[in-house]
Amino acid sequence: MRQFKTRGVVLTRTDFGEADRILTFITPDHGKIRVMAKGVRKANAKLAGAIELFSIINISVVAGRGDIYSLTSARLEKHYDGIVKDLGRTNCAYELLRLLNKATEEKTEEAYFTILEVALAALNDLKVDTPLTALWFRMKLLKIAGHSPNLYSDVNGAKLKESGSYDFQHERMHFVPKLVKEGAYNTDHIKFLRLGFAAQGPKVLQRVQDAQTLAQTANPLVQSMLESYVRM
Repeated sequence: MRQFKTRGVVLTRTDFGEADRILTFITPDHGKIRVMAKGVRKANAKLAGAIELFSIINISVVAGRGDIYSLTSARLEKHYDGIVKDLGRTNCAYELLRLLNKATEEKTEEAYFTILEVALAALNDLKVDTPLTALWFRMKLLKIAGHSPNLYSDVNGAKLKESGSYDFQHERMHFVPKLVKEGAYNTDHIKFLRLGFAAQGPKVLQRVQDAQTLAQTANPLVQSMLESYVRM
């Protein structure tokens, strides 16, 4: 396809030459694409204001040399300006862009664009806890990649118990039963993980009692799963 229009989020920016910039976009319908934005680093460049980070952008591109397209037009659909007003949210947003870029190849499914769009909207909402957004995003990366843990039965095939105490076996992505209070994870942690892997957005986790405390335990587990099964 020599020319097309799509929606995208900028994942990376690399200066090129004296005034150009190479952008990597994640899109819902064309996966990841690399785009040359000519002249955008010049003063008063028309396209510069429309290719902001942490934004949903409507772009038109045309095939260029090799695998790099040329940007012909860009229009901001939504700029999440609340993110850049808070350093913690800004740093988190940069990390989510990095994670998504590392975890995906050029031909990738729409779900990756969707979870990034939802996560950016959550980071823009000061009522949503930043670490919960980051945790939800990591859980969704695992799920899309097909590496969700078994949250319903243990390593022996038995149903996880309401009063159970468990450790986790990464090789089989199952919980391992332990004696009462000897395991690192209990029923509340498992229910929290179930909710996160199923939720369409991090706001759902925000409503859980003691969500921040549960997230502190869940986050290292989810991060270790990512490091084991997804390119990081």
